[in-house]
Amino acid sequence: MTFNGTWKVDRNDNYEKFMEQMGINLVKRKLASHDNLKITLEQTGDKFQVKEASTFRTLEISFTLGVPYDYSLADGTELTGFWVMEGDTLKGTFTRKDNGKVLTTTRNIVGDELVQSYSYEGVEAKRIFKRG
Repeated sequence: MTFNGTWKVDRNDNYEKFMEQMGINLVKRKLASHDNLKITLEQTGDKFQVKEASTFRTLEISFTLGVPYDYSLADGTELTGFWVMEGDTLKGTFTRKDNGKVLTTTRNIVGDELVQSYSYEGVEAKRIFKRG
């Protein structure tokens, strides 16, 4: 499918401000900005296999569109939520377990890049990935 492949982070847009809004401390924000994140996506119908590999951890996730699951961010923040397809956009809606606030994430293919956008408490950010 469209998202299938291995994607390596190329650049960030407003990512540090987003992490600050999420309550991530300065040291972790500085490290996360240079995490060398690589995402491998494999879609089969409404099921996704995702492998995230970064300087800090390697994680494999399986999810089915519309089915809630639990997820931990690299800083330990616990979330629960689900992904849906809206046209060509993969949209994730996640609720923080610690404070009940909502984090939304979208994934889109724009040209030859995977654009992952985040929105939390009015702050938006993007991480742009290239195939690799």
